[in-house]
Amino acid sequence: MTWPNVKYDVAGKYAIISGGTSGIGLSTAKLLLENGAYVAIVGRQITKGELALQSLAEFSDHTIFIPANLSSVAQCQHVIKTVLNKFGNINILVNCAGIYHEKLFSNTTEEEYETVMSINLKATYFLTKYAVPAMRKSGYGAIINLSSDAGLKGNPGCSTYCASKGAIIALTKSLALELAPHSIRVNCVCPGDVATPMLEAQATQTTDPKTFLENLNALYPLGRVAQPEDVAQVICFLASSCASYVTGAIWSVDGGLTAR
Repeated sequence: MTWPNVKYDVAGKYAIISGGTSGIGLSTAKLLLENGAYVAIVGRQITKGELALQSLAEFSDHTIFIPANLSSVAQCQHVIKTVLNKFGNINILVNCAGIYHEKLFSNTTEEEYETVMSINLKATYFLTKYAVPAMRKSGYGAIINLSSDAGLKGNPGCSTYCASKGAIIALTKSLALELAPHSIRVNCVCPGDVATPMLEAQATQTTDPKTFLENLNALYPLGRVAQPEDVAQVICFLASSCASYVTGAIWSVDGGLTAR
């Protein structure tokens, strides 16, 4: 699939992308870099981070990788300090790090609950908290949180995931109001299924991955799951001044799934 060569005015802006080593996060990093931004990608696995940097080699002067486990508040602080030491500024934060958890409510353990909430919600909360002072100082702030169609409606068999993503939507609206006086915009993107390594892993756990993916595509009014670039385009729009009057908005990027 070919995407239009849209230009976003993010040149010279400094961005952090959690979960930036693959999927939506990596596609967003590439698009921001193509438009002149400086980008710090954050991920837990050093090997994946090194591979991501290799794929972005043409932008090596504008890109860094920071290994971190963002379920730790101290690690969130470490990321912000590292970016400020390297770039001196923060203008854009994309909270893309997340894990999927599919298990019946009655069978979910406290440890599983804590893991999902720590990575999906706690990391978003505290990475944002420590990025905001730099954004206030810079005079430009755009925060884009990644939720899900599962945050907009209840999907059976993944209550913990749904709860974490629904909380991100509420957090987005609250922060949008709190940070508006400081010219910091906060928006949320809710993708449906996206052709990422996370979805591939989910498919391989089924008895017939090919049929699983075919059936999944058929669920969407547009006839396919999203590509990471579909979501990255919306994120970059929200990060740019093209969306200067957009805050507290919840953007469904789901091929019409939640319109039913």
